[in-house]
Amino acid sequence: MSIPAPETVVVTTWKVACDGGEGALGHPRVWLTIPHDTGFVECGYCDKKFVIDREHAHDDH
Repeated sequence: MSIPAPETVVVTTWKVACDGGEGALGHPRVWLTIPHDTGFVECGYCDKKFVIDREHAHDDH
């Protein structure tokens, strides 16, 4: 029995929120900042990976 790979989401902001995406069955909302050097960050709760689209990225002001 294999475990499905964590979800990968391409985003255009350097700061993202993750709550597991499953309503009451998710996890507490956490804010994650994508490091400029790696271009991605993974949620510590659900392992969802957020990858920046550098061509369309903008700052969150």
